[in-house]
Amino acid sequence: MTRWLSPRRNGSSAALAGLGAAYVVVLVIGLVTAPSGAPITDPWFTLMEGLILLIAPLMVAMMAAIHARAASEARIGALLAVAFMTVAAALTATVHFSILTLSRTPPFTDAAWSGVFAFEWPSLVYAVDILAWDGFFPLALFCAAPAVRSKRIRRLLLLAAALALIGLLGPVLRRMDIRNIGILGYAVVFPLAAALYAFRTPRTPAPGGG
Repeated sequence: MTRWLSPRRNGSSAALAGLGAAYVVVLVIGLVTAPSGAPITDPWFTLMEGLILLIAPLMVAMMAAIHARAASEARIGALLAVAFMTVAAALTATVHFSILTLSRTPPFTDAAWSGVFAFEWPSLVYAVDILAWDGFFPLALFCAAPAVRSKRIRRLLLLAAALALIGLLGPVLRRMDIRNIGILGYAVVFPLAAALYAFRTPRTPAPGGG
């Protein structure tokens, strides 16, 4: 297990990129097969929930690897990235684990609870998940980017953060379609950054940062 978390291997980033690609595939299939105007149905919805639970700790591991390789002047920002990503991962993991376990069992299947677990605005889990992905997630990337030596990876992290942050306009303007911009940030651009970090970052920490 520890070899995947080691900054020398970047294995956690590679796994993150692979699971991110799998999530996009499942998401597309779910959208294509869902009835017009209806939410994504099973088995695709359940697969997406499970993938998020696997992705969440790997995001923290990637931030930890960036921190371990950061130059001294960037270490505080990289440490904040670990902290912010930990909050984001904890929030989204709580949301999706609750949906998988509680939302399908009585009394949570009653109509009275529909506004709590539904991924339709407004609902409690939707609000918490937005806070995770459009709030703490971009904060983590904004803090992590300066600690990454590769300009290409740094730009991808900043782009993913900016797109995710735009997603916050969804609940503010009550236009949840705007959140699709945020989805591009964390479901497409961020896994690409993780892939580049995994395969283009030297296996051994470079002097002065990663």
